[in-house]
Amino acid sequence: MTVAFTPPFVQPEHAAAHLRERGHVVLSPGGLAAAVGAEGDPLAGMRPFWDDLPEDEHLLDVGRYRFRRHGSFVVERGEVRAVPHRAHWQPLEYNALHGGIERWFAPLSDALVALPAWNRLLVGLTELADAIEPGDAPWSVEAHAFRITTAGGIGRPTPEGAHRDGVDLVAVLLVDREGVLGGETRVFDAAGPNGQRFTMTEPGTALVVDDRRAIHETTPIRQLAPDVEGRRDTLVVTWRRGGFQEP
Repeated sequence: MTVAFTPPFVQPEHAAAHLRERGHVVLSPGGLAAAVGAEGDPLAGMRPFWDDLPEDEHLLDVGRYRFRRHGSFVVERGEVRAVPHRAHWQPLEYNALHGGIERWFAPLSDALVALPAWNRLLVGLTELADAIEPGDAPWSVEAHAFRITTAGGIGRPTPEGAHRDGVDLVAVLLVDREGVLGGETRVFDAAGPNGQRFTMTEPGTALVVDDRRAIHETTPIRQLAPDVEGRRDTLVVTWRRGGFQEP
């Protein structure tokens, strides 16, 4: 029997205070829309782009269940600027499985990042980052479009396990979810035993984590029906002051 705990949603007007107090905050689909100033579902026009994600060729667990694209941006004073395509890199201390190597992923679609909704989403979420970490330096922002499938029977959203990303803030947005069980989100205090567990089932649900204070993970997914492959689509966005992580 699989038990799914309801996400502990916080009203958007209290998101910054909750994030400062607890180290993480969860927004409902409506809360996310309000937080970024969108009318209706801010992810609606983006979902078709998740059907065009190439396979992640860097998985060191030899799995073939993860598909992804990656993009890098500088966000400053309400403006989003794409930077030349670059490798994603993390030190081993933050990613014991894939750290220490340059991972080149296919770039995000030009059509996706040209959407007004994309710009609105990044600007709106960056306002939350500014409320937590004020500063004059622009934000170095990375965006990862993920599809995790149950190919082979199971899919692992975070094969590296519970982790930090080596940035200031991390947002995990559920883009879609179909035909899967599991995928429980877990957030823990990095310096203590306290934690929270819940399952993001409604597209548009968003988790924002202060990466300096908390570690997070998502448990594996398996297919709901024996002969029907399931999937879990997410958009993961990270913010870091002072430049991107580099080797």
